[in-house]
Amino acid sequence: MDKLIVNGGIPLKGTVRISGSKNACLPILAATVLTPEPCIIRNVPDLADVRTMCQILKWIGVQVKHDRRAGVIETQAPSPVGVAPYDLVRKMRASVCLLGPLLARLRSCKVSMPGGCVIGNRPIEMHIKGLMRLGAEIVVESGYVNARCTELVGTDVFMGGRFGSSVTGTANVLMAAVLAKGTTIIECAACEPEVEDLAHFLLKMGAKIKGAGSPTLEVEGVPALHGADHAVIPDRIEAGTFMVAAAITGGDIEIKNACASHLGAVRDKLEEAGVTVQRTNGTVRVFGSATRRPFEITTMPYPGFPTDMQAQMCALMTITPGISVVTEKIYPNRFMHISELARLGADAAIEGNIAIIKGVHRLSGAPVMASDLRASAGLVLAGLAAEGDTDVRRVYHLDRGYEHIDTKLRELGASIERVEDEDSPG
Repeated sequence: MDKLIVNGGIPLKGTVRISGSKNACLPILAATVLTPEPCIIRNVPDLADVRTMCQILKWIGVQVKHDRRAGVIETQAPSPVGVAPYDLVRKMRASVCLLGPLLARLRSCKVSMPGGCVIGNRPIEMHIKGLMRLGAEIVVESGYVNARCTELVGTDVFMGGRFGSSVTGTANVLMAAVLAKGTTIIECAACEPEVEDLAHFLLKMGAKIKGAGSPTLEVEGVPALHGADHAVIPDRIEAGTFMVAAAITGGDIEIKNACASHLGAVRDKLEEAGVTVQRTNGTVRVFGSATRRPFEITTMPYPGFPTDMQAQMCALMTITPGISVVTEKIYPNRFMHISELARLGADAAIEGNIAIIKGVHRLSGAPVMASDLRASAGLVLAGLAAEGDTDVRRVYHLDRGYEHIDTKLRELGASIERVEDEDSPG
């Protein structure tokens, strides 16, 4: 098991290129099961989660060619099987996105429940309810979702939940609806760019979808889909993370291949904190400031502030003068990184789903433990600003969602080294 050793205090400067979106790529790969024809997916990030999805696709009988260097995956699913086993699904919650396309294609499937998650309870009731509205019979038994139908029939489906619209739930219902008989109206659909990108891929495959990117999706089912060639959108969370890297180190980073329109909430909060953000076509440039101001964020579904940027912003708040406040409305328990930031000298308190952070003059390096993907990024960012060495352990979380982040940071001038963690249990 690896760890990262970060020696902080260096302003990061230079240019970084953003990879394809993990959260867009995974459901798009699942959608290739909907057709027996070849599909080509481009701008694929080289991530552990992508490799896991390829393993699952191969298990269910999909032919997969993955060129990691070129960032291209070619698939063909002439005769997939409808069983996705626990040993593979447990590694990645996004694999539940196979439920919708397998059901639509085969009329019967068995997909393992994805299990718990350290950032909080993430049930799949919305997925199940939506598919049942389309006519599926679903039984959860022995840790598996067993789904079958004679045919799927279009209807009205409401995807709102307690903490907002379900993103993967919307994706699952959308992928099932494209092959359903008649018209499906998905109300309170997730508006995230990743869902919109999935819709664009399905349109290329011959689906009939109106309202992509809006809270109401109208889907007219078609008898069959064909193959398609599609490039995945840039990863807005990776882009946002490098924006914070410039801010927290007082640096100057030009971020290429970023979609500025997807980063409005992050940009707004950085500017509120006194950070300068410039935008041009395909490029975002961020200048750190020595005179930052405290700010508040409330995580919300898109286009609100993304929960996946919360930990990174917490890191910035730790050395921003004054009192900053985070209200987490998507995953109320997503604050495990706060205790690790305290090991670096952060002054923070948690009250329910609210974190209150009082900026300190400086952070000092210490060993810290990553609990999840975005917490890992937040701890690395804090380490970039801290004095001395910060050892970030369990960086396998980081490798699930950031393509070669340590290499990219080194190219910006960071002192960061990946080494084997001799103290790890594995």
